[in-house]
Amino acid sequence: MSEEGEHLARRMAADGVKTVSHFENLTAEERIQQVYTTGSEWTVRDILAHFVSAERAFHELLQDVLAGGDGAPRDMDIVEFNEREVPSLGDQSWQDLLADFQAARKATTEIATEMTEADLKKHGYHPWFGDVDLASMAKLVYRHNMIHLRDIRKALKSRTPVAHLDITPPSAREADGGGDAG
Repeated sequence: MSEEGEHLARRMAADGVKTVSHFENLTAEERIQQVYTTGSEWTVRDILAHFVSAERAFHELLQDVLAGGDGAPRDMDIVEFNEREVPSLGDQSWQDLLADFQAARKATTEIATEMTEADLKKHGYHPWFGDVDLASMAKLVYRHNMIHLRDIRKALKSRTPVAHLDITPPSAREADGGGDAG
């Protein structure tokens, strides 16, 4: 166990608690609020489903890199993955989604507590960032939720959806020649 791994685990755990608390306090009306104007125009409920599928994927990705694997497949389309995974959770109840997120976050946090300094330096492929070290991948676990929760708060406050601007992964921009997406 490393100091940085322990720090990452604490951040993941704290973010998990905040995330669940945020969703537990929403009304039925707020849960169906459309959040995004892009893609499948996710609602708050869709984002909770996205958190479940993303957390499970993060867990698998971290385990793979820890075991010496290459990370995600190089041809993985993260947008396609999300568009497929979110609807696949459409039949689950709100409470089941919350419980699934908590269980997946707990498992991911446990991985982080066991990471050594050498583990955190291992590299693998992440479909958003490209080739990065495990420490960067682990930070994304909690930063990812922070971005979406910010957007949820904006949409709920204004009662109108927002544009999700960060939909082109840096890894895709690099493959297209490097510059900004805009």
